[in-house]
Parts: sequence; C-alpha cells; structure tokens
Amino acid sequence: MKLYYSPGACSLSPHIVLHEAGLPFTPVLASTKTHKLQDGTDFYTINPLGYVPVLELDNGERLREGPAIVQYIADQVPAKALAPANGTMGRYRVQEWLTFIGTELHKGHSPLFAPNTPDDYKPLVRERLLARFAWVNEQLAGKDYLLGEFSVADAYLYTVSRWGQYVGVDTSGLAHLQAFRQRMEARPGVQAALKAEGLMK
Repeated sequence: MKLYYSPGACSLSPHIVLHEAGLPFTPVLASTKTHKLQDGTDFYTINPLGYVPVLELDNGERLREGPAIVQYIADQVPAKALAPANGTMGRYRVQEWLTFIGTELHKGHSPLFAPNTPDDYKPLVRERLLARFAWVNEQLAGKDYLLGEFSVADAYLYTVSRWGQYVGVDTSGLAHLQAFRQRMEARPGVQAALKAEGLMK
C-alpha cells in the first residue's frame, strides 16, 4: 500500500492508523502547494481533486477521503479493534464521530487556511470552532477516548485538534481535550507518524 500525505494535513489521521494497524505501507509525500510528488509526478494524476490523503492498494485501486480510508485500514486488521465491527452500533458511533469531525471541525477550519478569507470573518469562524471543540471536550469527560477505547475516530480528532495553533483557535482551556491529546501523543503509533512527517523529534 501507498499513503499519499502532506505533513500535518488531514492525512496524518490515516498515517497514524496505519502505524496503529501495523500494516506495511509506503508513505509518499505530496505537496499541497505545488501538487507535485518528489519525483515530479503531477499529483492530479493520482487524485484529480488535488488533495490528500489517498491510499493506493496493492492492486492499484485508490481510496480517497480520510474517514473511508481509516475504516478500510481498520477492517484489514479486525483483531486490533481499531473500529467496531460493521453492522454494530459501535461502528455507527465511529461513523457518527468521523462525520462530525469531518464536517464540523475539519471543514470548519477551511476559511482560516484560505488566503482570500476576509479578516473580519475569521473571528466568527474561530468562535464557532471553539464552541464545537468545547462540546467535544464535554464528551471526553470521564473517558480516555471518544468511544472509551481507542478507535480510528480518535486519530482524526487528534489530527484536526492540532491545527488551532496555526490559525488562532486556542483550545488550551479545554482540559479533557488537552488530556486526550497527551494520551494520543503517548501512543507509539502516533509518535511514529509524527516523526515520519517531521512533526516530532
């Protein structure tokens, strides 16, 4: 398998999950600015939408979209329990979280990364994001992870929760979220992905 990624982007989530799964894969750096691979390949030939992550399977088939990719990875190693079994309420809870993180948190950051967003609009974006993170903080009360035990949804939440430091969304006052991030960073799979992306020494 190959994982096309960009350091610190949403592709960090499947990068973490691949390490947690213990599956062999080749990470391939794809610049989100130049849309070129290190060998000069036009990334649009890999993903016509131009963004990461993309997981290329050994048969050449490609999967886009992080929430689909992490569930695919989890299903390759059911004994690792990275996601509850398909058809169970636990699996629907994982999908519920992946959808929430994708639509409310991930896409919620987009205006803050876009260079043409009007400055007077950004405080409203930050306020809404902080309110969403505050709600997540409440859900983490008394739990180590979103579902109690680690799942692929935690990798996605961790990835998106890192972005505030770059765009002025201060979640430092959310104690349960901060404790969650510390637990995540103690996991060998998370450390391996962060090191591979140059985000941790």
